[in-house]
Amino acid sequence: MSRYSIDEFVNQTKQEDKGEGLFELETPRMLEINLSNQIWAKSGAMISYRGQIKFEREGILEHGLGKMFKKALTGEGTSLMKATGNGKLYLADQGKKISILHLNGESIFVNGNDLLAFEPSIDWDIKLMRKIAGMMSGGLFNVRLEGTGMVAITSHYEPLTLLVTPDNPVYTDPNATVAWSGNLQPEFVTDVSFKTFIGRGSGESIQMKFEGNGFVVVQPFEEVYYSQQS
Repeated sequence: MSRYSIDEFVNQTKQEDKGEGLFELETPRMLEINLSNQIWAKSGAMISYRGQIKFEREGILEHGLGKMFKKALTGEGTSLMKATGNGKLYLADQGKKISILHLNGESIFVNGNDLLAFEPSIDWDIKLMRKIAGMMSGGLFNVRLEGTGMVAITSHYEPLTLLVTPDNPVYTDPNATVAWSGNLQPEFVTDVSFKTFIGRGSGESIQMKFEGNGFVVVQPFEEVYYSQQS
């Protein structure tokens, strides 16, 4: 096989079955779902599929009036689609790195823009962070996931998990915060001294403070997607 030939390229990049089950990382930035029933995925995340798979946008009343009103408040950030059928489904989101989590009766909060897919056995709800909605354009929201099943989340580049202990709270930039354990409730700390505004966006003067026992996942990137919705 000659170097840089088409055959070599195909051989190096072709899809391979790894036998990992329902969710499988085909590459660090591409999720393969071996679908045999149904999953929820972020709208617009499908890049390819094979087999008999039907896609439906989330019904406006599919999850009740409460979630419908929350979705109206938070915009399209957590717009979901339902994939049903049998086949292989490939998902990706702007080339972000994908992490697969298997919840076993646990709960986790995920930034609304960083949730890629989850099994229908997982209970979920949108949580709007009202305390800072007026301070940041478009507000900030997350999704609480709980139960038993697979969840796929995304991050710009490699995620870093910081452990939170009662004697050692963790502070994060909301724009760089991907997820945190379900038992933690962040507080918002504002630092509006003159220095924070020099050469920096005003959103960076707000920090999330995590106290207790748990973990926080951050990324080396500041997402400002929601400021574009204003």
